[in-house]
Amino acid sequence: MNLSRREFLQVLAAASAAGFSLTGCGNGAEQGNGNGRAANGPSNPYELQPYGNVTLMHYTDCHGQLLPIYFREPNINLGIADMHGRPPHVVGKRFLEYYNIEHPSLWSHAYTYLDFVELAEKYGKVGGFAHFATLVKNVRAQRPGALLLDGGDTWGGGSGTGLWTNAQDMVDIQKMVGVDIMTGHWEYTFGADRVKEVIENDFAGHIDFVAQNVVDTDWEERVFRPYVIKNQNGVNVAVIGQSFPYTPIANPRHFVPEWSFGIRHRQMQDVVNEARAEGAEVVVVLSHNGMDVDIKLASIVDGIDAIMGGHTHDAVPQPLEIKSPNGHTCLVTNAGSNTKFLGVLDLDVRNGQVQGYRYKLLPVFANLIEPDREMADHITNMRNQTVTFDGETFNMQEKLSEEIAEAEELLYRRGNFNGTFDQVICDALLEQIDAEIAFSPGFRWGTTVLPGQKITFEHVMDQTGLTYPAVTRNAMSGEMIKIVLEDVADNLFNEDPFYQQGGDMVRVGGLKYSIDLSKTIGERISDLELDGKPIDPSKDYVVAGWASVAEEPAGDTGRKIWDVLADHLRDHKTISAGEVNVPRIKGIGDNPGMEKV
Repeated sequence: MNLSRREFLQVLAAASAAGFSLTGCGNGAEQGNGNGRAANGPSNPYELQPYGNVTLMHYTDCHGQLLPIYFREPNINLGIADMHGRPPHVVGKRFLEYYNIEHPSLWSHAYTYLDFVELAEKYGKVGGFAHFATLVKNVRAQRPGALLLDGGDTWGGGSGTGLWTNAQDMVDIQKMVGVDIMTGHWEYTFGADRVKEVIENDFAGHIDFVAQNVVDTDWEERVFRPYVIKNQNGVNVAVIGQSFPYTPIANPRHFVPEWSFGIRHRQMQDVVNEARAEGAEVVVVLSHNGMDVDIKLASIVDGIDAIMGGHTHDAVPQPLEIKSPNGHTCLVTNAGSNTKFLGVLDLDVRNGQVQGYRYKLLPVFANLIEPDREMADHITNMRNQTVTFDGETFNMQEKLSEEIAEAEELLYRRGNFNGTFDQVICDALLEQIDAEIAFSPGFRWGTTVLPGQKITFEHVMDQTGLTYPAVTRNAMSGEMIKIVLEDVADNLFNEDPFYQQGGDMVRVGGLKYSIDLSKTIGERISDLELDGKPIDPSKDYVVAGWASVAEEPAGDTGRKIWDVLADHLRDHKTISAGEVNVPRIKGIGDNPGMEKV
């Protein structure tokens, strides 16, 4: 049973009396202990002590989630080479040890998968824009002029209403909550024309869309403004945009055929210099690179004070302090996903420079925060609209509320390899498409369903709602299967972060294999088996998949992934993932980025 709000506040009071909390983090004695990790001390999670004269609020990767949800953090987030044991590649008990957080507690539940079901039932759901709006308003009341930064993946990937309204649901929400500046990634999957339409019409006079690393393919001229400068309490703050650099590779190229992306770190240095020359006293990068890429970027570009990052969905309680070539300190942050957190960075800026900072990553617990009534009413009314999509006219709330099946166990998607909901999707592909092997993308978006909870069509769309949902069935040779796995593994586990594309390993149904993270591309994948027999490199196998980036996917079955999954759930009524098909993992040793469950 969920705690009432009054009981929740009593829990907080007891926690404070016991002397433990998730404190704000910084470079001063009040909120840091000098070793780069959080210090224990009595605190309310939403307590913000006055500090500095510049405040930046940050959220990212909400993936269209408007209502409170359950969301389980990963038990596998492996780091290799220089990334080994460095946040965000620390999970579970090792995460709690690293940040000095006690378990079980409100804070350990916010940041880890540990005892997830028990603590989710105790503390309730997280996120929700009505609750998030209340928190933003409270921070702004304490810190007039505070800027709200949106790191992207706001419109798309994991939302029925987002897909059916062509992202208008989230565009309206962004304006209502008071977003000042944003950059993008999944936004581009709605197409270049839609992105430009929103920026030129809905965002005009409200929200600045910035991206220094997106240029046209003809003349390599920037498509968007690279940065904006805002004056906050007499301080000039530059915010530079950095969209996801691999958008045309990870997502369909035909959505943005005339735009070119990339990390463009040399151009980033030029933009930082330009902003400084224009009078910027603080330079912040609003990034959708992924945290490892941001850390490397901070180490090679001078003059950035903070990178507020996204894409990899990592909830990191404290910025990493990274030195640039000239010794300038850059704070690298990441604020999780699903509107589960609001990052608040306070800066003390004097004499044209940052003199100190305080940072707090605030978990958005729906039971603890009163929903903003205007926002709540707007969301309810929006969801009750009747829309026409793909030839069907329906009421969105009614369609999303349909109960399709019941979960027998915890269903989640998050972690470098298969999650339980990923396994259910693979099983659906194998059965519904009559395939021997199933491939499902390693997306990090998708909400969590508790044991005994009804699985609704909304949960289906949380896992599958995207603009390229075609389900495919193709013959693929054993050799090609290995090549595909090797390629995806390199995107995830390359020792150079600039060659990583974020996301997780492709989820696999039917096929068994081993992965050795001590090897390089072409040598990581081995021991491929199907039904206990080795895969024959020269033999063709029937492979089902979805979310092909091709404009006309080969082997298109004519079915959408949400229909395939929903039909599978209806057929089975009660759903269990059974044995999750996780590969045999080699070459990791004692890696704090992995815990067995």
